[in-house]
Amino acid sequence: MDEFLRACQSAVLDNEAKVLAGQMGVPHVSLLQRANPDNDAHHLTIEHLFGILLHTGDMRPLMTLAEKFGFELVAKVAPEPRALTASLINVGKEVADLTIAVHEALDDNHVSPLEKAAIRKELGHVRRSLDVMEQSVKVA
Repeated sequence: MDEFLRACQSAVLDNEAKVLAGQMGVPHVSLLQRANPDNDAHHLTIEHLFGILLHTGDMRPLMTLAEKFGFELVAKVAPEPRALTASLINVGKEVADLTIAVHEALDDNHVSPLEKAAIRKELGHVRRSLDVMEQSVKVA
């Protein structure tokens, strides 16, 4: 817990605490007191943490929290959008390729490890094409 609290404090101190406090709508001194893990009288709330993350973009508190629970925080990179019709065509193609891979695997009523790998590969292609489609819809 101490590592998480120290990461929160570092995010405040390393990102112009006075400006950050103004953006969050809290007094500067109050933010510094709340972010200080050695101050037992004041504590950050979840709203404060959200404000720190939102206004600084400093993800150290989240990274520390994720690591504590055995996860890794990785930023998702949005794919390049395409024309909506082109994106839809690509989704259809990828779903068709997945359908073919599943049908071929089921032909002999046994799905081999190689066939499972091929299906997983096609699933990945479908997921990526859906991500492109989602991005395309956002900009359409």
